[in-house]
Amino acid sequence: MAKGVDSTRHWLRDADQEDKQVGFPELFFDLVFVFALIQLSHFIVESFSLPRLLEGTAIALALWWVWNHTAWVTNWLDPARMPIRAMLFGLMFFGLLMSSAIPDAFGDRGVMFAGAYIAMQLGRSLFAVYAFRNVMPEVRRNFLRVSLWFCLSALFWLWGAFSGEEMRLVLWFIALAIEYAAPEVRFFTPGLGRSHASDWNISGEHMAERCALFVMICLGESILAIGRSFADEDLSPLVIATFVAAFLASVTMWWIYFHFGQAKTKREMEETDEPGELALHVFTYGHMPVVAGIILVAISAEHLLAHPGETGDAARALVILGGPILFLAGNLFVKRVTTGRLPRSHLAGMALALLFIPAGFSVATYWTGLVGLSALLLVAILEYRGLARTPHASDEVGELQGE
Repeated sequence: MAKGVDSTRHWLRDADQEDKQVGFPELFFDLVFVFALIQLSHFIVESFSLPRLLEGTAIALALWWVWNHTAWVTNWLDPARMPIRAMLFGLMFFGLLMSSAIPDAFGDRGVMFAGAYIAMQLGRSLFAVYAFRNVMPEVRRNFLRVSLWFCLSALFWLWGAFSGEEMRLVLWFIALAIEYAAPEVRFFTPGLGRSHASDWNISGEHMAERCALFVMICLGESILAIGRSFADEDLSPLVIATFVAAFLASVTMWWIYFHFGQAKTKREMEETDEPGELALHVFTYGHMPVVAGIILVAISAEHLLAHPGETGDAARALVILGGPILFLAGNLFVKRVTTGRLPRSHLAGMALALLFIPAGFSVATYWTGLVGLSALLLVAILEYRGLARTPHASDEVGELQGE
C-alpha cells in the first residue's frame, strides 16, 4: 500500500507556488480549442439564422464544459508527469475528432461529436478516480460522483446523436442542463452523498491563469477571424472601416478583461479561505459569458466584413449586440463576486447595447456593429477614468500585473 500511495502522490502537483503555474502540456492541450473555435465560427457564419445560433450555442457550451473540467483536474494533477501528459494527449485526440465533427454535428457526424465528447468527459473523470485511488480520498469520491453524472448525461448525448436534427438539439440541451446543474447541487449522488466546498482545495492562482489564457485564446481566434475575413474581401471604404472597428473591439475586450479585472481576480483567489467555492462561481460559471461574448464578437466581425451594408434582422442584431452584452455581463459578475463592487461602467455599456437591439432589426448591420463597439469603448473609458480618479489605483494595477 505504501508503494501505491507513493506512486499516485507522485502524480500530484507539488505544494510550491512555482509548480502551480500553467505548464507547456496544458498550453499544448489548449491548441485543440483554437481549431474548435474556428470550426464553430464557420459553422454559425455559413448559415446565419436563429436555429443555427441555437445549435452553435449547444456546441459552445460543450466546448467550454470539457475545457473547464480538464482545467479543474490539472489543478491537482501535475502535467509534467508522464501519465498526466498521456491523459492530456488522449483528450487532444478526441478533441480533434469532436472539433472535426462540428460543421456536421447536427447532420451525419452527430455520433462522432457526441462520442468524442463523452469519451473526453467520462474518460478524464474516470482517470481522476484512478489517480486519486490512494491519496486525497475526498477528491476521489468527488470524481466518482462526477463520473456518474456524466454517465447520466451521456444517455442524452447518445440518444440525441441517433435522433433527427430538431430532436437532437433538444436532447443535447437536456444533457448540457444536467451537466451544468451538477456542480450547483454539489454532484449529489444516492449512496455517495454530495461534495463540499472544502473538498475542492485548489490553487486559485492556477485556475485564474488557466482561464485568462483561455480568454486569450478566444481573443486570438477573433483576431484570426478578422484577418482571414478581411483578406477575402474586396477593399472599399466601408470594408476598411469595418475592419478597423472589429480590431478595436478585440483590443477593447482585452483591455477590459486584462488591464485591471484579471489581476484583481487572481489576487482575490490567492487570499480567499474558500478557493473551491469561489472558483466554482468565478471560473466555472462566471467566465462562461465572457468566453461566449468574445466568440460572438468574432462571429459578428466575420459577418460584418462579408455583409457590412445588409439590413439587419433578429439573428444579426442578437449576435452583434449579444457579444458585448455577454462579455460585459460576465466581467461584471466576476468583479462583483471577487471585489464586492458593482461596476457601473459595465451596466452603462450593457444598457446601451440592449436599448439598440430593437433598432438593429431594421437598420444596416454596420450601424449595429458601431453601437456594439461603442458599448465596449464606453466601458473601457469609464473604467480608465475611474482608476485615474482612485488614489494609488494605478500603482496597484502595476503591482498586480508585475507579479
